[in-house]
Formats: sequence, C-alpha cells, structure tokens
Amino acid sequence: MSHPHPSPLFAAMGARGGVTGDYHGQAVVRHFGDPHGEYAAATESVAVFDRSHRARLTVKGRSPRKMLNGILTGTIPAVPVQAGVGVLGGTATYHAVLTPKGRMITDLWCLCRAESDEEGNFLLDVPVAGRDGLLDHLRKFLPPRLAKVEDESDATASISVVGPAAARHVSRLALGLRVDAHELSALAEGAWRMVGSLVEGGEGRGCTDGVHVVRTAEVWPEAYTVHGPAGAVEALWEALAHGGAHPAGLGVWTTLRVEAGRPAFGTDMDEDTIPVEAGIHERAIDYKKGCYTGQEVIVRIRDRGHVNRHLRQLMLGDVPTPRAGAELFVEGSDEPVGHVTSAVESPRFAQTVALGYVRRGVEGVVRVG
Repeated sequence: MSHPHPSPLFAAMGARGGVTGDYHGQAVVRHFGDPHGEYAAATESVAVFDRSHRARLTVKGRSPRKMLNGILTGTIPAVPVQAGVGVLGGTATYHAVLTPKGRMITDLWCLCRAESDEEGNFLLDVPVAGRDGLLDHLRKFLPPRLAKVEDESDATASISVVGPAAARHVSRLALGLRVDAHELSALAEGAWRMVGSLVEGGEGRGCTDGVHVVRTAEVWPEAYTVHGPAGAVEALWEALAHGGAHPAGLGVWTTLRVEAGRPAFGTDMDEDTIPVEAGIHERAIDYKKGCYTGQEVIVRIRDRGHVNRHLRQLMLGDVPTPRAGAELFVEGSDEPVGHVTSAVESPRFAQTVALGYVRRGVEGVVRVG
C-alpha cells in the first residue's frame, strides 16, 4: 500500500502534544496525552478529531453520475439545493464498492458538489485502507472520455467535531451562524450544509470558505465531519481548539465508534467481506436501483440465501481487551464460533466492548477464549 499523504494539521497537532502512530501505512495522531480527557470532552462538551488520513477523491467529467451508478451500491446523491440565504445543502450517501463476487473493495461516502450540472461533480470520502483498491478499480472501469477520478487528498483535509456542544461550535466557526445549531442537530446522517457558492467558495463573516459540514453517525455522540481546502480546514481546527474544543486522537475515535457499533473498513471489514455479513447492507445498498457490479450476489442473498456469519457488537464484561483475531466461544463449549475484529474498554458501558464475526445461528452468551 502506498502512503497517501501527511495530514496538513500535523504541525498544529504536534504543537499541542499529539502522539503519532501508524494506521494502514498512514501517520495519524493516536492521542494528545490525556485519553480520558479526550473521551470526556467528546461525550460531555466538544472535541475535534483530525480525519485527514481518509482519502478524498473527485469524480467528474461528461457523465460521472451515470458511470458511478454502475459502480457504487447505493443511491447516487442529488444535486444540492438552496437551504437558506447564501446556504447550499444536500445529502451525502453511503456505499460499498464490490467485485463481481460481491466482496468489498471498500466502503465510502459520496457527496455531489455541482450546483446546476445534473451529472454532477462528486467527492468520495474513502477510508485509507480502501484507497488504493478503489483507485485501481475506478481507473479500470471509468471510461476517461466520460468520467475521471483524481485524488485531491493532498490539497484538502477533513476534521470531525464531536460532542453535545458540537453543533454550536460548527454553526459559529464553520458556517458563520448562517445555519443555527438547532437546524444542524436536526439533520439526518449524511445531510450537509455549506455557506456560499460551490464555484466561488464560502462567503459571510465568521464562516470558513469552501467547507462542507456533514452530519455523521460513525460515533455515538452528536458529530459533524468537515471537508474542505487544507488551509481552510487547518484554520478551522485552530479556531475550534482555541475556542474550547479538546483536540482528540484516533484512539478515542475508535472507542466511540465501537461503542456505536459501526464497523471500519480495514479493521472490521476487508476484501473478503460481503456487505450483508458486516450488517451495512441496509445503509449501503439501494435494492431498487439498476445494475451495479456485484448486484447479482447481493440480490441472491436477499431473495434465496443467507450468509454464514454476521458482525455483532459484543458486551464482554470485565475482561482484558482482546486482540483482533481472538477466538469467540459460546459459554459451555470449546468450539470457536467466530473472532474479534475491534475491542475497547468502554466508559459508556463500563465493560469491554467488541465487534466480531459470529457464526450464523449462534445463540447464548459469547465470550473470548
């Protein structure tokens, strides 16, 4: 795997004590020396996470919408609309990208950025573990005369603002109070807002130029992910940190994600996973749309078959945090019924919580061997 890009926020995060580590070949900030404080901020007030290790790809050209419709498993997002005076809004949609055998190449979020062109200009927010496979797939299956993919990760950045006070901070610092906190809190997952023009960038006193604010449920506290030009997102991170948001790292993000029961590609899902196994099919698959790669397998599972394992959130009690790959058993049996993919010590549930694959039909309490 290639090393995609360094986060443009690294210098600012390092100045605040960020401790780095490796995540799928990409340098990330693991923590800022106080994981308990980071978790408390994210669940009781507000924390800001760098998400720039994820790749940001653009797909545009003469017919990107039509081309993506045959590759992505979900509904392609509509062109954005006016959502207030000087405010644009739309909905990003969640997808998987599959092989003909229904196995995952990656999952991703897709956002339409064109104001008037029905075909669109699309931003793909992609996990770092899925970036290389997706780029290879798109370059193979997108006809260049109709649609081209470009990696704009070096020129852009992403952060997530998390916590009960997140909407208030995002409303003021990212959207210049053009969208109030109550409206943001009412948004469904994937809904986004942006001040100004997609062509000319943002406008308005107090807002951050050219950024999309997207509601996310990848973690369980109220949360918003902001995508935009690297300089604008870096300035926003600094403003949030100086304005009371607690900088937080990937370790706490993982805890919040596992507590929410959300799988991550490269950790809980990989190239051998079928979306139905991971439980993402209800979010990622549009069963009413036309043909896409891997559809035959997905429809066959829905109509006539089943999968042999399912990803489950597991409450393991007061036990040491198991490693990824640790075998799972049913009480009273020595036969493995699955394995752990992610595990954390959960303050929310006051016990060890894991995500793991468990064999179909298994009932009863599941424990780590």
